[in-house]
Amino acid sequence: MNTRKKIKKLFALLTAGALLCPLLTGCGNTDTEPVTKTGLYFDTVISVTLYGSDKESYIDECFAMADRYESYFSATLEDSDVSKINENVGTPVTVHEETAELIRKSQEYYEISGGKFDITVGALTSLWNISHSDGTVPSPEAISQALATVNAENVIIDGNQVTLTTPGSAIDLGGIAKGYIADQMKAYLNSQGITSGLIDLGGNILALGPKENQDATSYTIGIQRPFADDGDPIAAIEVTDQSVVTSGIYQRYFEADGVLYHHILDTATGYPCDNDLASVTIINDSSVDGDALSTTCFAMGLTDGLAFAESLPNTEAIFITTDGELHCTSGIGTSIPFRSL
Repeated sequence: MNTRKKIKKLFALLTAGALLCPLLTGCGNTDTEPVTKTGLYFDTVISVTLYGSDKESYIDECFAMADRYESYFSATLEDSDVSKINENVGTPVTVHEETAELIRKSQEYYEISGGKFDITVGALTSLWNISHSDGTVPSPEAISQALATVNAENVIIDGNQVTLTTPGSAIDLGGIAKGYIADQMKAYLNSQGITSGLIDLGGNILALGPKENQDATSYTIGIQRPFADDGDPIAAIEVTDQSVVTSGIYQRYFEADGVLYHHILDTATGYPCDNDLASVTIINDSSVDGDALSTTCFAMGLTDGLAFAESLPNTEAIFITTDGELHCTSGIGTSIPFRSL
């Protein structure tokens, strides 16, 4: 696929299959018009919008951060930290401090999720290759073989050295990396005195403070209606200085013999999760936590996932089942303004 076609496809994903979308409401007269730029990173389109500042150089630095982190966390770039770990199983690999930090964070979620969140799914994700699949379902034998390599306890972290101990095992940080990057972008912008804006990393949305010089101080974020061709939202929430992250079956998938196979894999079976969920949205203060939690709660299923989200401090969640029903934690509609559309 050539670059132009790839970009066209990715923009279609962002608009028609996107998991979240800022709704442009409450934008009154401003002293400084918002400035927005988009870029292509992590195999998706990202955007950064600043309110109260017209300096694009701040966004350029955010994109430089995205480029740098992609070179650390990508499982497909040849010289990335993650690729070096995966290519040198059994040997300690010295990585950047932030790579080690993110892997430690991932291991924490492996523990609290009871193994539902596991970054050693790399062999499975490569086997399914959902994003670029030709529609072929892997054989049960191949799935079983890949599944045998999934065990986060086989990751050893010692300072900035990371070791994979199981032959054939591979790390994939796709379930947490964008959240980490969004948080780092926010920290940078805050350090430069930028306290109003939106960071959108392909469905991971992080709001900086309230809108400056706007009629509405909160940001209105639309929650994607599953499989809506036009990106039509099913609901909207209002947030201020919070993260909104969704995991859903309609972002990356293929169909074979009438069955939909999506990218959220069950670490117990090796197949896509089959639990009647279409998406899970997490609203909290940290995008890295929201990223990991959206995957974790989805893998847990509606009952256990909803209970788990309810038990967490400063965390709310919206579950959408495949029949289009919404199921929310107790703070949705109270601490988090919410409306169905």
